[in-house]
Amino acid sequence: MALFGTDGVRGLANGPLTADIALTLAQATAVVLGQGRIAEARKAAGKRLTAVVARDPRISGHFLSAAVEAGLASSGVDVLDAGTLPTPAAAFLIADIDADFGVMISASHNPAPDNGIKIFARGGVKLPDVVEERIEEAMSGEKLRPTGADVGRVSRFSDAEDRYVIHLLASLPHRLDGIHVVLDCANGAASGASPEAFRNAGAKVTVIGADPDGININDGVGSTHLDKLAAEVVRVGADVGIAHDGDADRCLAVDANGTVIDGDQIMAILAVAMKQRGRLAEDTLVATVMSNLGLHVAMREHGITVRQTAVGDRYVLEDMNAGGYSLGGEQSGHVIMSDFATTGDGVLTGLHLVAEMARQRKTLAELASIMTVYPQKLVNVKDVDRTRTDDEHVQKAVRAVEAELGDTGRVLLRPSGTEQLVRVMVEAADEASAHAHAHALAEVVRERLAL
Repeated sequence: MALFGTDGVRGLANGPLTADIALTLAQATAVVLGQGRIAEARKAAGKRLTAVVARDPRISGHFLSAAVEAGLASSGVDVLDAGTLPTPAAAFLIADIDADFGVMISASHNPAPDNGIKIFARGGVKLPDVVEERIEEAMSGEKLRPTGADVGRVSRFSDAEDRYVIHLLASLPHRLDGIHVVLDCANGAASGASPEAFRNAGAKVTVIGADPDGININDGVGSTHLDKLAAEVVRVGADVGIAHDGDADRCLAVDANGTVIDGDQIMAILAVAMKQRGRLAEDTLVATVMSNLGLHVAMREHGITVRQTAVGDRYVLEDMNAGGYSLGGEQSGHVIMSDFATTGDGVLTGLHLVAEMARQRKTLAELASIMTVYPQKLVNVKDVDRTRTDDEHVQKAVRAVEAELGDTGRVLLRPSGTEQLVRVMVEAADEASAHAHAHALAEVVRERLAL
């Protein structure tokens, strides 16, 4: 079974993901990422390679980061320990100090018992599949074992959070003065940086979910649990609520009435604003196949092209890099602003969203009204052959629904990448139609593709 998933290595800490795995993975990373022209030039000049290591606040991050740092230092890599920081902060710092690579210890929006290891290459970019495969192969190969003065040093990255916050503030097109923001930090990695950045940008800030104790990360708070944020926004009379996940690479929002504003709506707001300011490269937004039809309609009305990718922020980023696009993301709140970040950055996204409220002097509800969210129904059909979605009867049923919906809806069949399951998604102009068509198609899939 492959060690790397869609976003690094992830699993139950001290279950599949042990300190031994973390150490060996770090050693293999040093072997593979220690190659290349720049790395070889540094070593030829008698310089050791440098890596940034950061983590979210879950308790297992202590022993996993220690194991990673041991593996790197024992391979002759100098380690800068950045402590508890958001994933996008780690990516930024790698580029900012020209480190050779970096490692983030986090399981993102997963519960506290899980953890993960994300590896970034030079420049703070995620690794392509082929490099992850090389690292996995190197785990069973020869390791680097320098001795004496050639072993790596581990030191504290003392101004890591300050550098990141300064970078965020420098990116803003407008200050946030006069806007009351409630921040939900998911008891996660942004508990320090996000409130500091919003306050320094001029916002009045109320904070919830910013008391991490190592085991409460994502526990009833954050971008996967928006009820508390919505209630708090209404209770204190705030203008907007911003929610991060455990490692703060996501951002979702709620307006002053407590209504959820998802990643598609956030992208719509930012895309139109960036086009108005001449900052939307090629007048193009990159989104996944799961983005709402309403996003496509709204972007078409504003002269913006939407490019579609497979589900996963890494695929969005690959397409953005290939085409030189400046904005992309997912409905889940992974939003990538490539002028300022190499990965999804929930704090950056939240700041820019609120900055548009301040710049345009509009409420979030008013900004979000540029997009009508089409009702979307998703049905997971289990215990079916996910490789046979091209079945003639299934495709005939799909075409029939598409013909009935016309321009007012769409159908998507998406096989799971890890289990015998097919996801049936239908969007329509009304909730009842979406529900009825999705369940009808699910029955066809269940009957025709049964194992």
